[in-house]
Amino acid sequence: MMWSLERSRLGAFPGGNFICMGRLSALLSFCPHELDSTAVGVFVLLVSRRTLFLQVRRMRRLVLEVLVLAAVVAATALPKNDEEHKDRVLDKDLSDQEHFTNSQHNPAYDHEAFLGEEAKSFEQLSPEESTRRLGLIVDKIDKDKDGYVTQEELKDWIRYTQQRYSRDDTERQWQSHNPDGNDKVSWQEYRGRIYGFLDETDPEKIDKQDENYSYATMQKRERRRWSIADKDGDDALTKDEFAAFLHPEETDYMKDIVVIETIEDIDTDKDGKISLAEYIGDMYKGDEGEEVPEWVKNEQEQFSTHRDKDGDGFMDNDEVKNWILPDDFDHAEAEARHLIYEADSDADHKLTKEEILEKYDIFVGSQATDFGEALAKHDEF
Repeated sequence: MMWSLERSRLGAFPGGNFICMGRLSALLSFCPHELDSTAVGVFVLLVSRRTLFLQVRRMRRLVLEVLVLAAVVAATALPKNDEEHKDRVLDKDLSDQEHFTNSQHNPAYDHEAFLGEEAKSFEQLSPEESTRRLGLIVDKIDKDKDGYVTQEELKDWIRYTQQRYSRDDTERQWQSHNPDGNDKVSWQEYRGRIYGFLDETDPEKIDKQDENYSYATMQKRERRRWSIADKDGDDALTKDEFAAFLHPEETDYMKDIVVIETIEDIDTDKDGKISLAEYIGDMYKGDEGEEVPEWVKNEQEQFSTHRDKDGDGFMDNDEVKNWILPDDFDHAEAEARHLIYEADSDADHKLTKEEILEKYDIFVGSQATDFGEALAKHDEF
């Protein structure tokens, strides 16, 4: 879930995805912040440092032409609507579905919460196959093998399924940056793969108009985050530390840097805090004379009544953290509690395998995923 234009991704932190440019063994092209609807990734083979440098320059020029064309098309062909709204909250709901609509329970929410990305493919199975595969999942959820699924075990499973993307991404990038299978990856190794082409440029001669300026800025940002992820201070990251570097929003000791980087992204006047104008400007850039959408007015009210808790007109570090990383509601715990309530026929506050299979449609639906992949993916759970 959340923060990703990735290191194998391209983007910005809106919608909870922690984005970082150029995190590929090949280089990602720079996509200007204004073009939220356009993400262009350019993969450049690392043949030699000099060859790479020349290729990057040619490709960037091509990418800029593509981006300009895309901007024109987007401006003329795409309607402006609430989809433009950027959401930086990282503690996302477990599904894009509404859990209840007009007081009616929506089981699709539970399916996505329980299965994650596999929910849609699970719906292609027969009820018999759906039930069989659910039984295999239950065996994995019951970690202590006592025959019961507790609320804690169910909560852990839900969190596990929701973090699958981050795990898969970490695994891909770990293999890419650590082809020899070492225990750690050093900063110099990582930097060489991602930002090595900057060695061809005199840092004293880079200005804000230079095409390398954004890469140099991102390198500084990633260097800082690398140092924070590096718990033992040896300037090399273990796989767990590397995961914290790539996905800091999912690691407790990295959450302060998530807040700092968010403020840096939004704080245009660089005074270390976020004003109402900066808050709205980050998620909405209307045309002159255009009527302000209702959701923007709602966000303005949210800022004044909920975000800016001390009423000084700005959001400071603590207020930003409370906004993007709220700790007052645990979606996984709430969903685990809900599922147990729905399936717990003997009201002992835990579930047997039989109780879960009896109510399989609550957990996975029928006509439901190609879950063989999911079972393989979840073997390490």
